[in-house]
Amino acid sequence: MKRLFALVLILCLAGGCAFAKSDAPNIIYILADDMGIGDIGCYGQKKLQTPHIDSLAEQGLKFNRHYAGSTVCAPSRSSLLTGLHTGHTPIRGNLGSMVSDEGQCEMPEGTQTLASILKMNGYKTGAFGKWGLGAQNSHSSPMAMGFDEFFGYNCQSLAHNYYPDHLWENSEKIVLKGNANGARKEYSADLIHSKLMGFLDEASREYSEKGRPFFIYYAMTLPHAELTSTPDRMEKFAGRFEPQEPYKGAKKPTKSSYCAQEKPHDAFAAMISTIDDYVGQIVAKLSDNGILEDTIVIFASDNGAHKEGGHDPAYWNSNGGLRGFKRDLYEGGIRTPMILLWKGKVKPAQTSHISAFWDILPTLCQASGSAVPKNTDGISFLPLLEGKPQPKHDFLYWEFHEQGGKQAVLKGDWKLVRLNANFPWKYKTELYNLAEDPSESRDLSASMPQKVAELQKLMDSARTPSPIDRFNFRK
Repeated sequence: MKRLFALVLILCLAGGCAFAKSDAPNIIYILADDMGIGDIGCYGQKKLQTPHIDSLAEQGLKFNRHYAGSTVCAPSRSSLLTGLHTGHTPIRGNLGSMVSDEGQCEMPEGTQTLASILKMNGYKTGAFGKWGLGAQNSHSSPMAMGFDEFFGYNCQSLAHNYYPDHLWENSEKIVLKGNANGARKEYSADLIHSKLMGFLDEASREYSEKGRPFFIYYAMTLPHAELTSTPDRMEKFAGRFEPQEPYKGAKKPTKSSYCAQEKPHDAFAAMISTIDDYVGQIVAKLSDNGILEDTIVIFASDNGAHKEGGHDPAYWNSNGGLRGFKRDLYEGGIRTPMILLWKGKVKPAQTSHISAFWDILPTLCQASGSAVPKNTDGISFLPLLEGKPQPKHDFLYWEFHEQGGKQAVLKGDWKLVRLNANFPWKYKTELYNLAEDPSESRDLSASMPQKVAELQKLMDSARTPSPIDRFNFRK
C-alpha cells in the first residue's frame, strides 16, 4: 500500500499537481499599471477619493518604502514573477516578441515563476489583464509560465487601446465584435474584470469544497494611457477638474499612439475610480464567499506615474512629491504603493521596511508553504507580517535600457544613479542621501568621491549578462 501511495504521489507531481496544505492561504495580487504613489488617498492624493483602497490600508499593512522591479512594464513584471532584480531577471526592457508580430520579448523556456511554483504546490492559478512577457502560444505565454487560466491582452502595445478588436482567453483569440471597425462598445477593463470575478467565484467554491487554494495575478491595464473610460463614468467627474487641456492624439489609437481626449482630467479620474471600485468588488466577493480571512490581498503598481496620452501628473501630484516619473530611476519612477491585507493574521499598521518586487516571490512561497528558490534576489518579509525580526537587504539594484541606459543602486540611506550606462565614455553619476534629501534634489557626487566609488563597484558587480542578448549594456 505504501508503494502504491508513493507511486500515485509521484505521478501527481509529474502531472503538475500536488497536495495542497489545508492552511495555505489564497493569494490575490493586484497590479495597477502606471499608477503613481500619489494617486491614492492613503498615500496623499487630495483631489480623488479611493475609499476601497484606503480601506485596505486601514485594515492591512501599508508599505511606505516599496520599490517596483523596474521603471517600465515588462521588466517590472519579469522581476515580480521571477523574484530577480533587473540585473538578473531575463526581461530587462520593453522589446517586441522574437517569434510573433504580437507580444513582447519571451523569457527563456522553463523559466521558474511564482505561478509555476504555486501551481506545483497545488494552487489553482489565473492571470487576468496584461501579460507582456512573450507571445501567445509561445514557450513564454501565461499558460507556459504556470497559469491555468488567462484572459486579457497578450501584448502591452495593443493594451494602449481600451476598445481593442480582440483579447485572448487561454490560447484562443476572442474577437470583440462591439469594437469592430473602430467602434467603442466593449471596454476591455470591464471584460477582464468580469472574467476575473467569475474565476474568483469558481476558485472560491473549489477552495471551500476541496481545500484547494488559488493564486490570482490581476495585472490590470488601468490607469495606463490611452486616457479613456466609459461615458457614464466620465460623466460623474464632468466640471470638477477644470481647466483641462484637450489631448490631440489619434482618432484611433495604435501601438505607437494614444487616442485623442477632450477631457483628460475627467478620464484619469474615472480610471482611478474604476480601479478603486474593482478592488472593493474583489474584497466584497471574498467576504461574501466567507474566505476573506483565508486570503492574502496585495495591491501595488508596476512603476511610477506616466506622462502620456494627455495625463498631467503634476496636476494630481501623482509622484507624491518625489522626483521623477515612469522611465526614471529616481524615486518617483520606481517607488510604488503597496498594501497587504491578511485579515486576522497581519495587524493594521504602516512600515518603512525597504522591500521590492523581487521580495514578493519568496514571501508568498513561504506563506504558502512552498520551497523558496535558492537563486532569488528577494528576501521574504513574512517575518515582518508575523511581528518577528525582519532581515534587510544589503542593497537594491535596478537597470533600464532606454534613454541611453540607466542604473541605480540603493544601500542604506545612499542612492547612486548612473546615466548613459550604454556609453561608458559618457557616464554621469549622481549621489543622493535619501534620509536627508528624499526628493533627490542635491547631487553629492562631487563632494563624496569615495562613496561614489564604493557604490559604483557594487553597481558593476550586481548584474550578470542577460540570457537575451538584446538586454545587455554595450561594453
